[in-house]
Amino acid sequence: MKIAIAGANGRMGHMLIEAVLDAEDADLTGALDVPGSPAIGKDAGMFLGQQTGIQVESDMAKAFTGAGYVIDFTRPAGTLEHLAWCVEHGVKMVIGTTGFDDAGKQAIADAAKKIPVVFAPNMSVGVNVTMKLLAIAAKHFAKGYDIEIIEAHHRHKMDAPSGTALRMGEVIADAVGRNLKECGVFAREGITGERDPSSIGFSTIRGGDIVGDHTVLFAGTGERIEISHKSASRASYAQGSLIACRFLAGKTEGLYDMQDVLNLK
Repeated sequence: MKIAIAGANGRMGHMLIEAVLDAEDADLTGALDVPGSPAIGKDAGMFLGQQTGIQVESDMAKAFTGAGYVIDFTRPAGTLEHLAWCVEHGVKMVIGTTGFDDAGKQAIADAAKKIPVVFAPNMSVGVNVTMKLLAIAAKHFAKGYDIEIIEAHHRHKMDAPSGTALRMGEVIADAVGRNLKECGVFAREGITGERDPSSIGFSTIRGGDIVGDHTVLFAGTGERIEISHKSASRASYAQGSLIACRFLAGKTEGLYDMQDVLNLK
């Protein structure tokens, strides 16, 4: 697999580059970062003390030409620019970027009619198995249990709640026949009154270098059930991205998520 990495000098970009370099079935063909990045013009493996022969570029054409896949964990505006290039040049794409608005999500869906795309808020195998467990649990806790989703991430994260937390909310809402846009509660302050039993609440924590913690609480009378996933490293996201690339091999179009990739549907 010939893979290019967007956001090459970020924390996730470094992890993706390392994963590609370590994979026997993958070759790093390009690395992209924003203009002005201190990594521009330097070897993509410099942070590892390795010489890969691949230079970090600020130009998409230089970074992506020759790639069969682009993996992107950047920001929505940049990802959509990269997506347009991939559509034009027939390059498969794995998108782990979060924080898209409805128009951005629609742009991804439209692009997937021309190229194959895996788009998921979290590429971790563990998180996606957790999603499956939540769907099963929610059906049994639809009545008599209050549902709260608590997530924590590092101080640099730009969007809240996290894409993973929102996806967990969507999975639970679908399982119990609710619409998250109608039942989601994202802020509480002052005299809020009693909790609406049909609501799904979200709490967001930002601090330090927390990679990503997610807990779903089903609070009933006399008992609480908690289903949690905690990430100690971004390595699981990188490995999941490679699994997603392998899944796309041979596909010519279509929009997929990690539930498709892992055959969890």
